[in-house]
Amino acid sequence: MKYPIAIAAGIAGSFFVAQAASAAGGFEDQMGRCLQQFANTKDAAQVMLECTADAGKLSACKVVDNSAAGKGFDKAAMCIAEKLPMGSKTGTVKVPFRFPGGA
Repeated sequence: MKYPIAIAAGIAGSFFVAQAASAAGGFEDQMGRCLQQFANTKDAAQVMLECTADAGKLSACKVVDNSAAGKGFDKAAMCIAEKLPMGSKTGTVKVPFRFPGGA
């Protein structure tokens, strides 16, 4: 099952964009599990995380904005961030998530 999630992570004005349909199977599976566990995929939401990027992974994430407070999208975003590939980015990054709903 695929969920249409647009995810973007940026540092110093440079943004990385990935679509669930083009992501690796492990990451796509993680997104599906996170959404099913924490949020209603029929609802739409936007969540902004601020995290530390290092060694290709994110850590110490915190929610800085959540358009659908109380609906679990903040928890889903934190869960997805655990597997979000970051490549060689390091330092503090803002990670916006858009959950379009309707699934």
